[in-house]
Amino acid sequence: MTSETRQPDRIEGAPHPRETLRLIGQGAAEAAFLDAFNGDRLHHAWLVTGARGVGKATFAWRAARFLLAHDEAGGMFGADTPSSLDISPDHPIARRMLARSEPQLFHITRSINDKTDRLRDMIVADDVRSLHNFLSLSSADGGRRAVIIDSADEMNVQAANSLLKMLEEPPARTTLFLISHQPSGLLPTIRSRCRELRLPPLSAEDMAQALTQAGIEQGDDTQALAALSGGSVGEAVRLINLDGLKLYADLIQLFADLPNIDRPRALALANAAGQRGAEDRLNLLIWLIELMLGRMAQTGATGTAPSPEGAPGEARMLARAAPDLNAARAWADCAQDVGARMRNGRAVNLDPASLVLDTVFRIQKTAEHQPA
Repeated sequence: MTSETRQPDRIEGAPHPRETLRLIGQGAAEAAFLDAFNGDRLHHAWLVTGARGVGKATFAWRAARFLLAHDEAGGMFGADTPSSLDISPDHPIARRMLARSEPQLFHITRSINDKTDRLRDMIVADDVRSLHNFLSLSSADGGRRAVIIDSADEMNVQAANSLLKMLEEPPARTTLFLISHQPSGLLPTIRSRCRELRLPPLSAEDMAQALTQAGIEQGDDTQALAALSGGSVGEAVRLINLDGLKLYADLIQLFADLPNIDRPRALALANAAGQRGAEDRLNLLIWLIELMLGRMAQTGATGTAPSPEGAPGEARMLARAAPDLNAARAWADCAQDVGARMRNGRAVNLDPASLVLDTVFRIQKTAEHQPA
């Protein structure tokens, strides 16, 4: 296994956030951080929140790069007030951070278990204790320090408690960036000691720019990609890597005439999900089914299909399957039931093909019970 595949904070097929110098679509977050910096109100801990893939880690690396470069230069901006987090890629700090050799930066993510040589499922106490060692060793330099935790959601109880002690007595000239996809799951005492900075989903235009910057070919369906990804570059990359737009189009065709379904198409979908090595694609299929059911419920509740379409013919299918509020409730209940059953089936290693077919028939049954 290469070092690239051991980076839990990197989206497969995309550059690591440390390699992305420009952050697209998050100008408000950058402005808020700069305002705090320029006003000498820089908080010691920033909780950077938002959906996966909207640029939280890129923001944290940019902000850390900015702080350390400013400190090293002893006022590199002179008397001018900085108006951007931009730092030249030729700056020594930028070069050292890219090479993972910046001594004033500490990065915490899930580590390798020495006994199994595999990535741990969570950030453990030893990972946070190593931060204490870093702070004690670097304190003699007297300079500014930055810490990035990606993601704070993955800390176990012991790690979270160890971090909490540090937040209660924050070390001098140290700024912590805690990246969180689900801040409600963090200890309230951790949240209360951080300033939260929420990054919103990207627009379709910003999404296209971000993917282009990452060197990712996105094809011609940028609107559908933005619709299904929910403004998340991370989800967009997953859809591209696993041909997710075609998979969603297959789902729309399968359920186009509910309660009638094309059984050969259903069998083909199930068999493809059950193929050896198709685990990532199966996980994507589960996610897309839940997304489709959610869009059906939204259509029934609002009377209008979400725009833009996620696949050709989607608006017609959604309007036909969810004509009113009663249908919206039925599809919302179905989404909850199907999601729970599929996740449980994955947890107990049920046959993937059977799991997919069972899901298809439950969706069909829900449609059959809709009033004519």
